[in-house]
Amino acid sequence: MSRIITSLLFLCSSLLLTSCANQQIKDIVDVSDSPDKEAGLYIQPELGHGHMQSPINIRSFKEKASNGHQITLNYKDEIKAVENLGYTVQLDFKAGSTVSYEEIKYDFKQMHFHTPSEHLVDGMTFPMEMHIVSTTPLKDKNTTPSYLVIGILFKEGKNNKFLDEFLNKIPKAEHTLAPVEIGAVKLGDLLDSKELNDVKNFYHYPGSLTTPPYTQTVQWFVFKHIMEASPEQIEAINAIEGNNARHIQGIFARSVD
Repeated sequence: MSRIITSLLFLCSSLLLTSCANQQIKDIVDVSDSPDKEAGLYIQPELGHGHMQSPINIRSFKEKASNGHQITLNYKDEIKAVENLGYTVQLDFKAGSTVSYEEIKYDFKQMHFHTPSEHLVDGMTFPMEMHIVSTTPLKDKNTTPSYLVIGILFKEGKNNKFLDEFLNKIPKAEHTLAPVEIGAVKLGDLLDSKELNDVKNFYHYPGSLTTPPYTQTVQWFVFKHIMEASPEQIEAINAIEGNNARHIQGIFARSVD
């Protein structure tokens, strides 16, 4: 009997030591081996797409001073169509609007939505995020475009005039487009062009597209001011596109300014 008791005690001790060792290994992996130690404790970033992936958790308390470069807009408030792409709601710009940054000119293409937000600020997620996407002109089919994307975060609050202008125009069927009369949907009802021209109003960092092929040629500008939309407006967009946010990625050697 004493031999059986001794064997059981030895087995229990071995299992306890193994469990402790495994927990120590897990702790080391979670903290030390994560590309971004603090983010690694929150969520495991995807690997295999590169070290400049988006979105990220923006830490406002670690933000560096702006580098002083300006965003220069040559912007015409001309939205020509709204699309139901199934995985997102998209508004298309008429050709002619541009934005310049560091002597590179980008053409306004479209804006679309993510529910919930893709970017976090100080670990906080928001119910919705809008991306205003601009690209450099393609010289040929083998050229990889560069992008400038402006991210706008939304919180629940009062009814948003800009969203009201197109919500009832979104096609019911997926992968369909509805033309919009120029001037009927105005981004200016959401954002002042003067705000868009001042780089100090944004968190800036180099990153990637948040959808395949995750191209790492994006200049990200996330607007610091959180916009408001009613719960009903956010729910209406989410009902169409579902939860389509990509998880945050490792920051690695990048910084936010």
